[in-house]
Amino acid sequence: MTVKIAELTCGPEYSGVQAEIEKAANDVGGEIVFPEVDLDYIDKVDEHLGFEVASPNLKLMFARAMSIIEGNTDAEAVFIATCFRCAEGALVRNEVRRLIQQHTDLPVVMYSFTERTKASELSTRMEALATIVERKSLLGRKKQEGISLGLDSGSTTTKAIIMQDNEIVGKGWVYTRDVIESAQKALDEALKEAGLKMEDIETIGTTGYGRHTLGEHFNADLIQEELTVNSKGAAFLAGKQEGEATVIDIGGMDNKAISLNNAIPDNFTMGGICAGASGRFFEITARRLDVSIQELGDLAAEGDWKNVMMNSYCIVFGIQDLVTALAGGAEPKDVAAAAAHSVAEQIYEQQLQEVDVRDPVILVGGSSLLKGMVLALEEILGKEIIVPPHSQHIGAVGAALLSSGYKYFKE
Repeated sequence: MTVKIAELTCGPEYSGVQAEIEKAANDVGGEIVFPEVDLDYIDKVDEHLGFEVASPNLKLMFARAMSIIEGNTDAEAVFIATCFRCAEGALVRNEVRRLIQQHTDLPVVMYSFTERTKASELSTRMEALATIVERKSLLGRKKQEGISLGLDSGSTTTKAIIMQDNEIVGKGWVYTRDVIESAQKALDEALKEAGLKMEDIETIGTTGYGRHTLGEHFNADLIQEELTVNSKGAAFLAGKQEGEATVIDIGGMDNKAISLNNAIPDNFTMGGICAGASGRFFEITARRLDVSIQELGDLAAEGDWKNVMMNSYCIVFGIQDLVTALAGGAEPKDVAAAAAHSVAEQIYEQQLQEVDVRDPVILVGGSSLLKGMVLALEEILGKEIIVPPHSQHIGAVGAALLSSGYKYFKE
């Protein structure tokens, strides 16, 4: 099955990125399509958006979006992207996303590209779009059955979860070194806690950066990207598989914001150009303050972020702000609070501007265990955040739950 992905972009052909977009789509069984254009919409773009658009390419992008909304394009998903340096592009990109979500039920992903963007950077996003279209019935699965294993090979840590009849019975968590060795260690921990042997496992699912390597090694039933898998795990653990929700997933190297409808993503964005809002920044901050990650979260909850200037979008300059503050005599607790507030602010100003934020908001990933991070995000959003149990294991939980659907194909 070929998934038709409508492309709404400005400038990829001039940046040398168009070929990479098409390759990323083709690699996951997708096909890029360009909507037919009604020229009247190009002339009326300013009227519809409420501000003057100077770029002809952005006007064309809007006209293509209207073609999708009016049903003139045979598309099953939408990819929206503009150059990350273009402020006007960011405004139009977001308005186009809102229009498509208001008038269609197509899954949408947003991206800001540079002239160095490669297909590998887009593959997870394209794969998620294809997954939502092709595996909607699987993603609708709400209950785990039998005995299944989920493996999540992340950039920083590797997690293993064993589930039996809709309950977590075994957990494993190790730092990622060698992909296969790390997964085996996490698996051994999970098997020991569950009191099971490998031959007891009925189905296996893998996700994360190392999903393909692990999938091949363990002969997995399900190999699936982390956007849809993490969404399922988060909704399951939070008890929010019905209705709407928003998932914020802060990973070791990137973060994700995902809008859900019945635990299935319909709009998402992933990462950014810089890593200043990732779990890696917390690791570096904790090391500089000579505390553990957990202690950093407690320190941040006690401090006042207003006493320290730390608002860089770049992890390098963020560290520079950190060092400067400490050298100036700032209290460690205030530095920790400023780091948490900086990450929360960047998530709000970047990722959450590109999705439809729906209550409840569910925070997951390793950084969700940091008390100060939760408080900072609640302060900025002005609402209570749900941190479900086992929030650092959502990928492995989602993989275990979804893979259990393959149990009946083996009987």
